[in-house]
Amino acid sequence: MSSGYPGPSSNPYPAPSRPASGGPQGQAPHQGGGYPAPTRPGGYGTPGTSGPTGYGHPGAAPHGVQDAAPGAYGPGGQQPQIWHGGRRSAAMGPGTIVALCVVGFAGLWGLWIALSQVGPAPAAIGFIAALIPLAVVLATVMWLDRWEPEPKVMLLIAFLWGAGVSVVISFYGNTAVALAYYDATGDAAQADIIGAVVSAPIVEEVTKGLGVLLIFLLRRKHFDGVVDGIVYAAVVAAGFAFTENIIYFGRAIEILPSIFFTRGVMSPFAHILFTASIGIALGIASRHRNRYAAWWLFPIGLVAAMGLHALWNASASLGAVTGSENAFLLVYGLVQIPLFVAAIVLAFWLRRQESAAIRARLTEYAGAGWFASHEIDMVASLRTRAQARAWAARLGPGAGAAMKRFQKDATSLAYMRQRAVSGRADLRTHSSTEAELLAAISADRRAFQVAAPQAFR
Repeated sequence: MSSGYPGPSSNPYPAPSRPASGGPQGQAPHQGGGYPAPTRPGGYGTPGTSGPTGYGHPGAAPHGVQDAAPGAYGPGGQQPQIWHGGRRSAAMGPGTIVALCVVGFAGLWGLWIALSQVGPAPAAIGFIAALIPLAVVLATVMWLDRWEPEPKVMLLIAFLWGAGVSVVISFYGNTAVALAYYDATGDAAQADIIGAVVSAPIVEEVTKGLGVLLIFLLRRKHFDGVVDGIVYAAVVAAGFAFTENIIYFGRAIEILPSIFFTRGVMSPFAHILFTASIGIALGIASRHRNRYAAWWLFPIGLVAAMGLHALWNASASLGAVTGSENAFLLVYGLVQIPLFVAAIVLAFWLRRQESAAIRARLTEYAGAGWFASHEIDMVASLRTRAQARAWAARLGPGAGAAMKRFQKDATSLAYMRQRAVSGRADLRTHSSTEAELLAAISADRRAFQVAAPQAFR
């Protein structure tokens, strides 16, 4: 038997042709699924030895990153039990609680602004209508974030930052600019245009961008690439658009179908596409070897977001002034649609890149005996992961939960090693984190065997 996850005919992913850890064909492994706990961080397997410094993948790893630790069978007899209830806790720390309180208060303030602008009844109607484009956007974000989902509490903070902090600052900031221009010129129409085309893109993208930057700085070790950047930027922007839509829909109850079609059908991703420029910039910075890269990449993303936002608002303002929709439709056709198509292509490409990175990193561990080939095939494919979870769930709830944990821990291991290989990990803690994840993966196999013994007969 090759690993803790068998390959029966009902298994949706193929079984390996030989044992992954080198055990005799047909011989039952030691207790623990044949994947013993690592001996100590930085050196596994035979005492006093360590793996070579080279890697079986393009590019040189930074000094100090070792090969994957050997995972061969240990001496005969019972392996030490490494499963324990104290797995890494997802409990919120004091900083997270404070952040939730601050953005939660700001979110209530944003709702109060919406109520004060349109009144209770229109705000309620606008709230319900705004939920529809919000659901579409969040479903898209979840689709993109399937490989290593971000913590729900951080996504909530991002959403409330957009719906609260960004809205509050933008409301008072844009109002102040428009009033100052009106006081100086006496031209109300021109003041509205300046507010929409100049003030709004600057103030709104700065406030949204600061939210993404704050998450980047607070979760630097876990902000892992362009996907994470886009996800957090999209959630911040979705929160902002949600509160903004409540106000727009509430102000236009008489023509709500028309406004809803424009904002909820034609352009539900407008704010997301603008702010995604910032997320992409910070995502690139997170994988840059220079730890200060964010300080020059963030302004580049911010300027791009402001430019796209200004172009979008200018087309709408020009259409309102001239009484013609041609300007808006022209920008929509030449900018918004191609940008949206490019975003879709980028999303699919990023998902393929994530799959390739997971496969490459886990393959290094397979060479050391930690994974069977069919396990890597399963973990590196979202479709096969779902099939494997469904198959395991049919064996019992405990088996389904163990399979889910196995996939999560294996993915975390791959990302952890990717950070180390690219020079973005703290090598002082890398070995201990690697040991914890390898132990967790062994424990996941053990839990699966206990929960579904019928799969091994």
